[in-house]
Amino acid sequence: MSEDTPRIIEPLALEARLQDQRLRIVDLSQADLYAGGHVPGAVHLDYGRIVTAAGPVMGLLPDVATLRAILAELGIGPDTHVVCYDEEGGGKAARFLWTLAVCGHEDLSLLSGGLAAWSAANLSTTTQPAPEAPPLNLEYPLAYGNVRVADRDWIMAHLRDEEVILMDARSSDEFTGRVAYAARGGHIPGAISFDWVRCLDLEHHRRLRPEETLRQALLEQGITPEKEIVVYCHTHHRSALNWLVLEHLGYERVRGYPGSWSDWGNRDDTPIET
Repeated sequence: MSEDTPRIIEPLALEARLQDQRLRIVDLSQADLYAGGHVPGAVHLDYGRIVTAAGPVMGLLPDVATLRAILAELGIGPDTHVVCYDEEGGGKAARFLWTLAVCGHEDLSLLSGGLAAWSAANLSTTTQPAPEAPPLNLEYPLAYGNVRVADRDWIMAHLRDEEVILMDARSSDEFTGRVAYAARGGHIPGAISFDWVRCLDLEHHRRLRPEETLRQALLEQGITPEKEIVVYCHTHHRSALNWLVLEHLGYERVRGYPGSWSDWGNRDDTPIET
């Protein structure tokens, strides 16, 4: 990450870069919303294409061949600066950015507030589909790394590790087990609740809250930069935004748990707290 490719980009800053040939804007909103108007030059990507499932476990990484084909279709190569947004505050967009980061692609940004913030800044939209991407080498050397991923086994091995913090991005009702979307409710032992909605300014088009506000809220919860952080929700959709926020704030060791509670909570051999 560099100043040229910040993890968070504001509408006016993106508008100033629209002619940048390295830029590829990806809209992960629902297809009808994309058709009704989008950021000029944005390509549409259906969220369902970038996740997969196995039994009750959802939100798993797609195979590399599938991801490689998607990137070729979108015109994304090793040197592309990818900017994403969606209609919900950034969860779907952040999940795609996290997936690319797992493969080592670092030129990644989230459009803060998405299309709503873009329109609120009086910036123009279009209903015209983006121009077809130029052909790319299908052998883009993608490979999933493990630095930004924590699976169930990794978490089990680090449950008592004082240098690791588990950050639960679900609602408080899910965290306590009052609401359960898996066979069992509750949370991973020792996890800290930090609902992903706390990252968003709901009164200002779901833009991310100011840096210092976010930083202070995290510190008050004991989520400190020197620790290794694992974020999870039900499938690592909402928690992908928490991952992006932590990276934006300079946290250097942040992992996402693909499958998340749909994996942990649907087993009978994983410890749970309520």
